[in-house]
Amino acid sequence: MANTFKAEDGKVRCSWCAASHFYIDYHDNEWGYPVIDDQRLFEKICLEGFQSGLSWLTILNKRENFRAAFADFDFNRVAKFTEQDVERLVLDAGIIRHRGKISATINNAKRAKEMIKQEGSLAAYFWRFEPKRDESIEPEVMATCEESIALSKDMKKRGWKFVGPTTVYAFMQAMGMVNDHALTCVGHTKSKQLRNEFTRPSGLL
Repeated sequence: MANTFKAEDGKVRCSWCAASHFYIDYHDNEWGYPVIDDQRLFEKICLEGFQSGLSWLTILNKRENFRAAFADFDFNRVAKFTEQDVERLVLDAGIIRHRGKISATINNAKRAKEMIKQEGSLAAYFWRFEPKRDESIEPEVMATCEESIALSKDMKKRGWKFVGPTTVYAFMQAMGMVNDHALTCVGHTKSKQLRNEFTRPSGLL
C-alpha cells in the first residue's frame, strides 16, 4: 500500500518515515504512543510550533540543541526567560532562530503554568480533546480534525501562540492521542495496545 513501506529489516512501517533513519527511530519509539508527562507535552507542542513551515526532520535533527537552549523545556524555568534570553537564542545557530517562535515558547511556558493552576495538569487539559476513532479502520490522511480545531481555538483563547489546528493535530498524532499508524504498520498494534493500557488523567469522563 502507498501509505506503508518495507524497511531493510523487513518490517512494514508508515511511508512518511522512509526518508531517514532518524525518522524510523522516532516512528518506532515515540510517534503515536500516549504521553502523560507535562514536560514532554510542553516540549512537543513547542517543537511543533517551531516546525511550522519546515520539515519535522529539521526539528528532529536539532532537538537536543532545542532542549539545551530551553532548559529541557521545563516550563517553570522557561517562563522566567527575559528579553536578554530572546536575544541570546536568536543568535543560537543550533536552533531555529525565529524571534516570533522563540518569544512564543516563553509566552507558552507562562500559559502552561496558568493552565496547570486551572486544570491540574497539561495532560488533564490536552487529553480532554482526545479524538474518538475506530482503530480497526485505516486512518485517513488529514491535516486537522474536529478536535484539533477545537483545541487550537481554546488554546488561542487562553493566550497560547503558534498553536494552529494543523500544528495541534500533529501534536495529537505524536503524543498518542490518536493512532494514525497505518493498519499494517508495526507501530499500529503497539500504539493500540499502549493506548488501551493507558490511564487517562483523572477527572476525564
